[in-house]
Amino acid sequence: MALVLGSLLGRLWYVGAGERQLITTRVSKLLGIKYPLLQGGMAWIATGKLAGAVSEAGALGIIAAGSAEPQWLEKEIAVVKKITDQPFGVNVMLTSPYVAEIIDLVIREKVPVITTGAGNPGKLLPRLKESGCKVLPVVASVALARRLARQGADAIIAEGTEAGGHIGQTTTMCLVPMVVDAVDIPVIAAGGIADGRGFAAALALGAEGVQMGTRFICTEESPAHQDYKEKVIRCRDRDTVVCGVSVGRPVRVIENQFTQYYLGKEKENLNPEELDIMGSGKFPAAVKGDVQNGSLLCGQCAGLVKKVEPAQDIIEDVMETAVRILKELGTNYV
Repeated sequence: MALVLGSLLGRLWYVGAGERQLITTRVSKLLGIKYPLLQGGMAWIATGKLAGAVSEAGALGIIAAGSAEPQWLEKEIAVVKKITDQPFGVNVMLTSPYVAEIIDLVIREKVPVITTGAGNPGKLLPRLKESGCKVLPVVASVALARRLARQGADAIIAEGTEAGGHIGQTTTMCLVPMVVDAVDIPVIAAGGIADGRGFAAALALGAEGVQMGTRFICTEESPAHQDYKEKVIRCRDRDTVVCGVSVGRPVRVIENQFTQYYLGKEKENLNPEELDIMGSGKFPAAVKGDVQNGSLLCGQCAGLVKKVEPAQDIIEDVMETAVRILKELGTNYV
């Protein structure tokens, strides 16, 4: 017998019976995936190899287009398609100079799922929807979530300030239930989630899936240098900082020599153009192993990441732990 465990404002999720019990939600049905779990679109880290491994394991792998040229993305899409025939996605950064070409490419390649970041993708929605893409914008506010739901987004990724990379101001704990209350489409929780406990908590907040980035940095399939992965594993609860607030583009990273210098310049009110120059190229430098002078994108949940392991092992651990917790909560508290 299936054990129904959750209902919030008519949004049902349940744990099905069977040898390997599955959490089924509108997100898993919408995207055609086994688990309602998305791998975050981390610039320079979310490559075709990582996305393919995640999708093959039953979650949704996502390639991060970042500011890369379309030719690079085309090659990474081909990598995914060699690894798996399961659904995958591409994250489109709306600040990229190649946005128009990237949109042309994902439509031509019939990419099933598009997530977007760093802005409002409203103008792109009609064309993407007409092509058959499922569009999942990443938002940091209720207002933008409500607007994009009206414009036709298929689901909303509500990302709290605990996340790594570009962030908003509101915590996941507060943002997710407010977005759930504001829209009728599925909501995916992101920011500060790294294990099955976070997954179960997200469901309790009304989300119907989660997106995780930081834990996937420490996968065998991740292109991040081993020194980068070790920095994540050694992170404590207060080892990340937020840079770029003064230029209107806050980014959460692991504290190092570069961030200390950069934050000092922000306090001195260095002009935005000079700060942008200072930060240029720091993300790829970190991925290649410069852990002192690069920008090590990382969320506050890094303290929960203990080792480097295959993406499949992470996904199975998260889902099995979430199922166990939800069953225990149902037994012990209801």
